[in-house]
Amino acid sequence: MLSCKAHPPSISLVYRLHGNPSIEPPCSPIYTPPSHIFSSPSIIFSFGYAESIFFLFYFYAVMELGLVSKDTNWWVFTLPAFLGSGNLLDGYVLGSLLIAFACASLFAWGFAVGGIAWKNRRNERGRVSIPGARGLPIFGSLLTLTRGLAHRSLASMAVSRGATQLMAFSLGSTPVVVASDPHTAREILASPHFADRPIKQSAKSLMFSRAIGFAPNGAHWRLLRRIASSHLFAPKRIAAHEAGRQLDCAAMLCSIADEQALHGAVCLRKHLQAAALNNIMGSVFGKRYDPTHDSNELNELRAMVKEGFELLGAFNWSDYLPWLSYFYDPFRINERCSKLVPRVRKLVRGIIQEHRLGESSRLSDNSDFVDVLLSLDGEEKLHEDDMVAVLWEMIFRGTDTTALLTEWVMAELVLHPEVQTKLQTELDMMVMNKSVTDADVAKLPYLQAVVKEALRVHPPGPLLSWARLSTSDVQLSNGMLVPTNTTAMVNMWAITHDPKIWPNPSEFNPERFLESAGGADVDVRGSDLRLAPFGAGRRVCPGKNLGLVTVSLWVAKLVHHFRWIQDVAHPVDLTEVLKLSCEMKSPLHAVAVRRNGSALE
Repeated sequence: MLSCKAHPPSISLVYRLHGNPSIEPPCSPIYTPPSHIFSSPSIIFSFGYAESIFFLFYFYAVMELGLVSKDTNWWVFTLPAFLGSGNLLDGYVLGSLLIAFACASLFAWGFAVGGIAWKNRRNERGRVSIPGARGLPIFGSLLTLTRGLAHRSLASMAVSRGATQLMAFSLGSTPVVVASDPHTAREILASPHFADRPIKQSAKSLMFSRAIGFAPNGAHWRLLRRIASSHLFAPKRIAAHEAGRQLDCAAMLCSIADEQALHGAVCLRKHLQAAALNNIMGSVFGKRYDPTHDSNELNELRAMVKEGFELLGAFNWSDYLPWLSYFYDPFRINERCSKLVPRVRKLVRGIIQEHRLGESSRLSDNSDFVDVLLSLDGEEKLHEDDMVAVLWEMIFRGTDTTALLTEWVMAELVLHPEVQTKLQTELDMMVMNKSVTDADVAKLPYLQAVVKEALRVHPPGPLLSWARLSTSDVQLSNGMLVPTNTTAMVNMWAITHDPKIWPNPSEFNPERFLESAGGADVDVRGSDLRLAPFGAGRRVCPGKNLGLVTVSLWVAKLVHHFRWIQDVAHPVDLTEVLKLSCEMKSPLHAVAVRRNGSALE
């Protein structure tokens, strides 16, 4: 009879894991599993507590942090069997394992240009390798990007490494590339192989994976895109909602005048946010609120938008280091998402039900989004949960983005009174004492130049906010190859602040967009990647035209009715803070002086 010693201990492990525990290995008539071979499917209850914790740490560290390739990972399972239970916690063995692991990690990290997520030379598969930032073992460039403004840090890293065309780096175990060049950016944004999104846990928890922005590439997303372009954001529908934009702006102008009279200065952000929320509520739900009177529904809506904006904009470490989610969630993202979603469903479903029970009327260009979605039939008809996700995304994206962009424009006008004077002169000549309309805005080139320059200096999504995901290996024209399942970003801030593209990029100069002054006529809606703040290609922001019309109209009316002067008590501070959008760290305060006694309309 052969002795069990004739076979390696891993035989016992294989019999125990894959066979019946009562079956004996063929090498011995009497078989007693060693104490390190567990006798139940649960490691935790078979090992001692300390052994269990160490084994789990060991297994994860070797498989994930050490980045062992799948075809050579057999030894991860058999090594504990060889060591034995008593040796698992032996100080010498433990120290040796940790040193070996550290050396293996450092070795893999040291030879991975772009960081640990780019192991096995994944960035060298094309004719030209992708240069990159190595970052730190395990974390990659996570710590670098969370310490400051990510778009500025990435721009500096790309310039210092000569990697503005494309730079590879790691966010934990996630391989990422970022383009700081308009030509490479166009290839990424226009390619059908980059039509997918890397879904954040918070976005998935907040139902956005069923809405237009984060829905994965496929039939459902293509349906939503068609509904958005043909129904929700069609030019006729945007034009038909002008009366609502005018109404909300008139209410905002009155509230600004009241605060100015009461306090001698104005905090503009709160007025812009109130007007933007009312405007998008009117377009989406067909209802508006009186901001001067308290309303439980309005307060609940404001709270939900604020909470959702914070959750989606918060940096969630577990998106890049999934194992952290088990014990590290400093922002309580999962808990807060689970509390917010039922509130959203209750509110939105209630409004949908009100529309269903209301008097049916013939659909028109002025109909709200709920009526439009309820009128769809056939293959375009959406399930109620999908309607809730789409409508919630419209409210969420259409509120703060519009308000924050308008605030950036007004901050620059306060800091540059000569630009403000030129804009007021243009308005006085073209509009005179009439109320500014959308038709007027289209005939005001200096106004359009001012808005474009604000978008260039302060792009609301400096990293185009929501990145792309490669669905296959993509060969770029520069010879670089982006592997499958790589997250791709476009650093729009780096492009709009590149002195090779924009002379004196830090200077606020609207004349650079005036053809009459020798400037460039740049379309900001995605056709020119020198300035594409709303993205480009298949994933371009569907509401870009509505956003531009609203911001342009409101800036024109704010400047037409008031002269904006810097508040000495609260100087304008252009310091940025990057959340979901790039916003002013300190809200804009200014003195609003009425011009010519014009009626606020």
